[in-house]
Amino acid sequence: MQARTKIAVVGATGRLGRHVVHVLNAAHDVVPISRSQGVDVFTGKGLAEALSGVDTVIDVSTFPTPDQDAATEFFCTAARNLHEIGERAGVKRMVEVSIVSTDRYASGYSVAKAVHEKAMMAGQIPVQVLRATQFFEFVEQLLVWTRQDDVAYLPKMRFQPVAARAVAMALADVATRSAWTDSTGTGAPFPEVAGPRVENLADLARQLAAHRGHPVRVEELTDPADPDRVMEATGGLLPGPHATITGPSFTEWLEAS
Repeated sequence: MQARTKIAVVGATGRLGRHVVHVLNAAHDVVPISRSQGVDVFTGKGLAEALSGVDTVIDVSTFPTPDQDAATEFFCTAARNLHEIGERAGVKRMVEVSIVSTDRYASGYSVAKAVHEKAMMAGQIPVQVLRATQFFEFVEQLLVWTRQDDVAYLPKMRFQPVAARAVAMALADVATRSAWTDSTGTGAPFPEVAGPRVENLADLARQLAAHRGHPVRVEELTDPADPDRVMEATGGLLPGPHATITGPSFTEWLEAS
């Protein structure tokens, strides 16, 4: 029987964090960390108290801006605070969620996430990074963000999205292993988790809109002069051959939700 440990979840009230908390709660003592609960990893407010007695930290925090510089400042400061304050509190290890192919982007939020990986790996506490493909929930988010009147203009994107809850289960598995090893068995830097099918973003958006009854037409756009958009359109977001593939499919997830 697995021993109960005290695990802190940074970003506990977010899209992924709430699933991580729910998955861990049955077998472990979970410390939810979020600004809404009075703990701020950027300023450090309340962090020492929250990490007292914590064995493992799972960091699924996000920063709600596409601005590369602002996101980079947030992630680097948060990483430094987690390492410095966590070390004093006795934290033994940390797990960070990141994004498949984040290091292939030329600009924007994903570049900040690549810097975040390096900042976390460079700290005093051992860190395991788990890269995930885009969440199914990302489809509706983009549908809302890009909508103009009755048309949503989505970037051309070939990807292999995954359910946020499936990623939460993978994070919980990594965080509670008795020992960390190269889980790919290939020397690859970070393990990856992805959904079961290669998909097209616009197709999924149309499926979601029809299922939810949204009166919106989806148009697909790409910019051949933008290297990031070309990378997304040509499969640059697909996971590597050693990724862990997990269900449900988008259709199954949509019907269940």
